Amino acid sequence: MQAPSPRRKLSGAQAGIPPRHVDFQFPAQAPRHFFFDGNPAASSIFAVFSGIFPPGERFFVESVRRFRDRIDDPELKARVSGFIGQEALHGREHERLNAWFAERGIDTGPSERRVKWALRQLERFSPEQQLACTTMMEHFTAILAELWLTDEEFRSKADPEMLKLWSWHALEELEHKSVAYEVYEKVGGGDRERRRATTLVAIFLLPGILASWVELSLRGGALRDPREFYRGLVALLGRRGFITRVLRKLPFYWRDGFHPSRHDTRALEARVREQLFGEGGELREQWKNREALAA
Repeated sequence: MQAPSPRRKLSGAQAGIPPRHVDFQFPAQAPRHFFFDGNPAASSIFAVFSGIFPPGERFFVESVRRFRDRIDDPELKARVSGFIGQEALHGREHERLNAWFAERGIDTGPSERRVKWALRQLERFSPEQQLACTTMMEHFTAILAELWLTDEEFRSKADPEMLKLWSWHALEELEHKSVAYEVYEKVGGGDRERRRATTLVAIFLLPGILASWVELSLRGGALRDPREFYRGLVALLGRRGFITRVLRKLPFYWRDGFHPSRHDTRALEARVREQLFGEGGELREQWKNREALAA
């Protein structure tokens, strides 16, 4: 009698977290300020985000990866592999985008340097605390991602070609939004480290992000037209501002029983997957590894 073959190892794609290699073609004629109808103050915050994503994604990956050997659940192990693959590709594509920015006089270097310094401070804490900080920042990016995908006013005022990269990134942030937290729970992370994470992230990262945004806005000419600068501030930080709506949802992270999956975004993810990668999808032809992920 033939012995049964060993069970095949699950991949990230099979666990619902496929690392998609997309060949983005950044438009040669895209406007310098690509969001909010070309508003320099409002657009600059997204250039800052792009600057901080590559080092941030590496921090996320390493904080999760160092606990991978302690995970015995094959499903979660596969989800971790998908998470690592997606985040690595996000960092790579934002590095390409940042180079494209630099060619057009938009310097994301200061924001990258400031966040690298901030992350080095977080690396002084225990691996469990670093992982807790990752879960907090993943909560922030999941809220941001959902707004990127659902705010039709924001989307209608963005350069359509540039929006494709941000939509891809946002979709994958939602697909893997629970992974770091599930690893944190699996290795025995507690409420103390989780609640401390918000303070640490605010102390070390927030000042550099704000300084980078102000610097980039001023270099982009935000003060040449005070009314336009005010419009950008309202678009971001007004009562219904883009960033204001993100900040309002951050406190969910502190609640007892918090888990990212309690806010169900699966229907949104399915709709955006079809829009981007389904037959005739916006990024279908630029998706280079779809056959490999289907294997």
